[in-house]
Amino acid sequence: MNVSAHRAALATASVASLGASSVAFAGGRPDAVISGLNAGRAHEAGELIVKFRDGSTAAAQNDVRRGMGAQKIETLGRGKGFKGEIELMRLPAGADLAGAVRVLSANPNVEFAEPNWTYQHTAASNDTYYTNGSLWGMYGDATSPANQYGSQAGEAWAAGHTDCSGVLVGVIDEGIYFNHTDLAANIWTNPYDPADGVDNDGNGYVDDIRGWDFDGNSNNINSGGANDDHGTHVSGTIAGVGGNGAGVAGVCWSGVKLISGRFLGRRGGTTANAIKAVDYFTDLKTRHGLNIVATNNSWGGGGFSQGLQDAIERANTAGILFVAAAGNSGANNDTTASYPSNYPNANIIAVAALASNGTMASYSQYGATTVDICAPGSAVYSTVPAKSGANIVSGYSSYSGTSMATPHVTGGVALYASSHPGASAANIKSAIMGTATATTSCAGKTVTGGRLNVSGF
Repeated sequence: MNVSAHRAALATASVASLGASSVAFAGGRPDAVISGLNAGRAHEAGELIVKFRDGSTAAAQNDVRRGMGAQKIETLGRGKGFKGEIELMRLPAGADLAGAVRVLSANPNVEFAEPNWTYQHTAASNDTYYTNGSLWGMYGDATSPANQYGSQAGEAWAAGHTDCSGVLVGVIDEGIYFNHTDLAANIWTNPYDPADGVDNDGNGYVDDIRGWDFDGNSNNINSGGANDDHGTHVSGTIAGVGGNGAGVAGVCWSGVKLISGRFLGRRGGTTANAIKAVDYFTDLKTRHGLNIVATNNSWGGGGFSQGLQDAIERANTAGILFVAAAGNSGANNDTTASYPSNYPNANIIAVAALASNGTMASYSQYGATTVDICAPGSAVYSTVPAKSGANIVSGYSSYSGTSMATPHVTGGVALYASSHPGASAANIKSAIMGTATATTSCAGKTVTGGRLNVSGF
């Protein structure tokens, strides 16, 4: 009888019928592999990764393939650093994968055989405030720790969505401590106007390398030093670097870039500077085509301003969402307007604050027709500049307010935009509103009657 034909017949029969107890394994024991298959772990149908023993001949390897009725797809590793050849192999349609693993593992020319498993990224924050239970605003029903009233960002991360590369967000607020260890990687650097004392891109702001300080009229977006805590805090909720084993993680923890529009100083900010800040981002987007999807606006007060409303409308025309805090006086914005959240511009998303038990925070303003959605706002940990003697260092602190709820939504906007390239501002807003989870405390007090849920973004 032809030896090769005999081997092929034996192998074919083996694939169909051999059990583990009938094989004296020459290769590594396949128990764990078989267990994974039996548990239904995802794999490419009909594909195996096979590692041949060092010294096995090409003829012997061909015999193995023929015996299984298999085809070689590609070599995965061979040459320097490899002993023996590892290849991806395709079995005949309908082949018993577990049986094939058993037979191949018994072959003296095979070191191991295993399915071509498929993996899903299961990122979860290992950052201190996340793992110790403090960062409740990022939790979801199925995260660990869990909190159903969180933004569900942790569930989006577990599904592999942590990278928001190509998306930019403006922070109109105090400045940002851009050297913070949990922010530095996600701060924008202006490629159009390097620090050379010249307004290279002609936008009127010399060396606006990370944004602009409209309060101090300089390019120092941290001119307030340790007093720029509010702007730094909201920045960390949007884009704190995640997965680095320290501090916090933002809703959009990687790839997203923050641009500062500092207009709030120690005495607050003016409408004029607010207008300039809003227009600054509109100009950056229209001048350079930057993918600025939103500005975060955790501020309010003052009366109606047509000039500011018009600036917000210019941002709307440019496709930039204006995410705004509802306010902290506990009032009904339907009856007592609060600006800028009450302006009628279509690009505004007005945000109320939730506490960790799902109640609307006592201080949060609301409005069935003027406030859009609830988000985590009480006892929110995030990044701040801290003083160490005469130096500023990276710190963390817990703040409460609709100021803290707003960046959760802004982060959600960035997260959605990163997975839906080209989505319009209207479509992104619709997604934020349409996926809100119905919440008793928000019902009748917000347009959606619900809270932020980014798990599907």
